[in-house]
Amino acid sequence: MPNKRIQIFDTTLRDGEQVPGCQLNTKEKIEIALALEALGVDVMEVGFPVSSPGDFKSVQEISKVIKNTRVCALSRAVKNDIKVAAEAIEDAKNSRIHTGIGTSDSHVFDKLRTTREKVVERGVAAVKYAKTFVEDVEFYAEDAGRTENEFLATILEEVIKAGATVLNIPDTTGYCMPWVYGEKIKYLYENVKGIQNVTISTHCHNDLGLATANSISGVVNGATQVECTMNGIGERAGNASLEEVVMILRQQKSLEYDTGINTRCLKSVSELVSEKMKMPVQANKAIVGANAFAHSSGIHQDGVIKNRETYEIIDPLEVGVSESSIVLTARSGRAALKFRGKRLGFEVSKNELEEHYKRFLSIADTKKVVTDKDLIQLFSQTSDSLTA
Repeated sequence: MPNKRIQIFDTTLRDGEQVPGCQLNTKEKIEIALALEALGVDVMEVGFPVSSPGDFKSVQEISKVIKNTRVCALSRAVKNDIKVAAEAIEDAKNSRIHTGIGTSDSHVFDKLRTTREKVVERGVAAVKYAKTFVEDVEFYAEDAGRTENEFLATILEEVIKAGATVLNIPDTTGYCMPWVYGEKIKYLYENVKGIQNVTISTHCHNDLGLATANSISGVVNGATQVECTMNGIGERAGNASLEEVVMILRQQKSLEYDTGINTRCLKSVSELVSEKMKMPVQANKAIVGANAFAHSSGIHQDGVIKNRETYEIIDPLEVGVSESSIVLTARSGRAALKFRGKRLGFEVSKNELEEHYKRFLSIADTKKVVTDKDLIQLFSQTSDSLTA
């Protein structure tokens, strides 16, 4: 029996671009959009067209060049927003409008200053209007993570009747614990009429560092679309990280899920997004960080040299990284020194290695990292002294 297919909805160019200082021009957005298409994302949310003429133009131009990925534009539950979104994606081969409204008490009573009944009316009207432009309409219940389950079920049932094809259940503030978010998805599946006929989507923020965990919990409990961004960029503390979600679903075979992502492109797309958005990827970032496949502890290095799987659960080649790296520091052991020396063309005996290692430690105590240049000098000098 084939694994269950999970759709990847990338929002790097919409939610991801909401990071302060990360504004992209149209050319840069197109470059990233084409990279995301090659990566194999199912849907890319490429902007909020009504927000500015520049955003409208970018969405419009991206819609003209993307052929294999569904192009999605965001709108509020406002008629003009929806109309402008539809105009922006008019040339898309496959299109979607993503519209919605806040549903938590904080959003209904404080932000919108209205009633739950009015929120349901606005949500239904927005979906119906969006359906006059496109067949594929996604509805988001903003702050669903803090929305009472009974009311959330009520509004979702009504927008399904209105024609929504995808239901987005955002943990907008990143507040939910994984089991709470998962139970919410499960509750909706058990209590919303017609929900089996639509796609349930997760959209989790990382305010408490739980965006990826919550997304996976959502999938385990029935969601079949995950909304995420490259490198986890996004509003405030960011969104669920695309590379983390994809590799969890790939590596955890017992879950029996699959995505259509070409994982060997993950590293290059991560670097592209980082470069264009001027947002460095932290060195210890899972999957795509500079240290994700780097080993500096002598014990770990010895294990990896003997068998990579001793300390690595992912083959670096699977995510587009050429190889694991053995970083030489004062914590490195003889096995790592010999390994790196051999790669530089130096074959040494056991006795020679001891002499090399003493000198190596002297260098390592004065530097953070011992480089190839240091090693060549070290091995050359020691070899000369040993043969003299």
